[in-house]
Amino acid sequence: MNDSTIKNTDGTAAQVSQLLAQMTLEEKVGQMVQVDFSVLGLPYDPQKTPALDPLKLEAALNQYHIGSVLNTPTTPNNQAQSLQTWRSITQTLQQAAAKTRLKIPVLYGIDAIHGATYSQNATLFPQAISMAATFNPKLSEQEGEITAREIRVSGLPWNFSPVMDIGRQPLWPRLWETYGEDVHLASTLGSAFIKGHQGDDFSAPDKAATCLKHFVGYSFPINGKDRTPAWISERMLREYFLPSFEAGIKAGSPTIMINSSEVDGIPGHANHHYLTTILRDEMDFKGFTVSDWEDIIRLYTRDKMAASPREAVKIAVMAGVDMSMVPLDFSFYDLLLDLAKAGEVPMARIDEAVSRILTVKVQTGLFKPDHLPLPAENNFATPAAQAINLQAAHEAIILAKNEHAVLPLQKSAKVLVTGPTANLLSALNGGWTITWQGDNESLYPKDKLTVLAALQQKSPGNITYVPGSGFDSEIDIANAVSAAKDQDVILLCLGEKPYTETMGNIDNLDLPAAQTKLAQALLATGKPVVLLMLGGRPRIITPIAEQAAGVVLGFLPGMEGGRAIADVLMGDYNPNGKLPITYPRHPNGITLYDYKPMESFEGNAYNPLYPFGHGLSYTSFATSGLAVAKTQIKMGESVDVTVNVKNTGKLAGQETVLLYLHDLAASITRPNKQLKAFKKVTLEAGQSQQLHFTLTPHDLSFIGVDLKRVVEAGEFEVKVGDETVKFAVVE
Repeated sequence: MNDSTIKNTDGTAAQVSQLLAQMTLEEKVGQMVQVDFSVLGLPYDPQKTPALDPLKLEAALNQYHIGSVLNTPTTPNNQAQSLQTWRSITQTLQQAAAKTRLKIPVLYGIDAIHGATYSQNATLFPQAISMAATFNPKLSEQEGEITAREIRVSGLPWNFSPVMDIGRQPLWPRLWETYGEDVHLASTLGSAFIKGHQGDDFSAPDKAATCLKHFVGYSFPINGKDRTPAWISERMLREYFLPSFEAGIKAGSPTIMINSSEVDGIPGHANHHYLTTILRDEMDFKGFTVSDWEDIIRLYTRDKMAASPREAVKIAVMAGVDMSMVPLDFSFYDLLLDLAKAGEVPMARIDEAVSRILTVKVQTGLFKPDHLPLPAENNFATPAAQAINLQAAHEAIILAKNEHAVLPLQKSAKVLVTGPTANLLSALNGGWTITWQGDNESLYPKDKLTVLAALQQKSPGNITYVPGSGFDSEIDIANAVSAAKDQDVILLCLGEKPYTETMGNIDNLDLPAAQTKLAQALLATGKPVVLLMLGGRPRIITPIAEQAAGVVLGFLPGMEGGRAIADVLMGDYNPNGKLPITYPRHPNGITLYDYKPMESFEGNAYNPLYPFGHGLSYTSFATSGLAVAKTQIKMGESVDVTVNVKNTGKLAGQETVLLYLHDLAASITRPNKQLKAFKKVTLEAGQSQQLHFTLTPHDLSFIGVDLKRVVEAGEFEVKVGDETVKFAVVE
């Protein structure tokens, strides 16, 4: 039984059953409705504090009996609110719900995907792609703890996070919301986040419910555009895309948001096989599913699967959708009520969905009489939280190239800082930051440091700034070239403007021409160039990186990212981030690290600019003595692995040791290697440590011919660093 299963011991099941027995059909259908704040709020007025409209709220609760609200005020002008505003909204909502016939609380959901993103001055962490670069589950757990605590201070109990989609399509504009391309890494980091966010009891005042997104296959669109079709075989689905969700369910996440797109011609919200057969029957998920934005009606308006809005609701509910993010009206309520009265949606299905929703409401603590927001003092944006955030940003920074030890920079060095990402907090944070797209720089806190500001603070008088170019347009390239003459080194800050979802769609991974032109002009000066890349995807930098003396990959390191990057550049922090994705050399060179043999055979090759797991340090490390406890094991046994790691350099540092496995011959072609374990260690100069790993039968398994997970007898190869060792599994 996983942690999301209804716990009879605490009376939850009995409480839900008793409540369900008292509910009318209308009240049950209402529980399955989720609406946007704007449906309940006063009209948007930038001069006034957002608030609920008493008349709209009365109708929503007593006429439509809504079960859930989402989003920050006020669509489409969504932005972060003060704690006072949030507490007023959420308490007003629950006080009104307490006056309804059955006093069922409303579950409020929010996108808090790298901290409490819609609460002003919250602790905003590196985005998921950068958290993955830390290879540090403890930091992910701490992020979960802090995020839950800070949304609870805001009065918000339910977080639409983490994204457990696997980031294996680099064009996809939500790649940065994932933990990268590897199944084991994503499963580990996501599970750690859930553990921290929920603890053992997410009704606790400083814990909150999570939501796994987006079940399943959303992240692998064949054309790279958001909300476009994926073509995924059942075997690929089970091998690469389901395991991270299974890990999230085992970690106890009680809700799942559904894929907005389609897989193999079936929209996510209509896929009974995925939502019921796999999710419920196989994976034993006991919580509730929630649709994504407008995606039920889109079965009619967009996908042309349903002949009417009414049929769209029927298809989705019968496929396994429990709650509808309608979100801008009550149409789902009207249509589902009609379907239920006509007997086209059985009462058993409605009772099932409502029981799941009510269970999560009980588990979240909403029915507790003392359910109030956590006090802000000592719980919100604390110095301790900021210190953890800075550590996460430090560990997220990847040193990809350091020719002739150009880094760290001397404190006395004269540095030209240029490029579109040099002086923007938004470029460090990306989408879902203060606003949906994260691109309103004027709303960012004034006490946080951009890369430029952090360098100026660290090396006053030695930093010269010339913008050079914007993201898509030239500004003063000639001035930048002229300024470079008097500098020792050039820090070229390139990358992407903030975005998310369809707003971030691009046609190829090439950098915009203006940025390329700036880079070419500065490289031509002959001065040493250090390239800093910020953004959510691996934009193609090959010609620049090949000529640059140094390359630093920052991705989206969050609100402390400017300080962290400056610390790395100036040698006040020894970098240890590792790539959680393969960084392509060419726009269409999308071969992932766990490629199949034929992808590196004859004329084919795995030849990225930087491979998965790549990341340099200002010291050096070496692994040796790789060994397995037994060279032969029986079916069903585990195998213990040991390896030594040594800091062979002159500075203390952290190193992540990655353990890969290769099944040498199998009935289904196996990847050249797959990450199965990793450990991050801190070592002083000259210090060694022996690491211990255990490979379980599950680690040795794969999805076989009959689409079942299987371990086959035969030889396996373990790889760590430059060493390999073999063992055999026998019948």
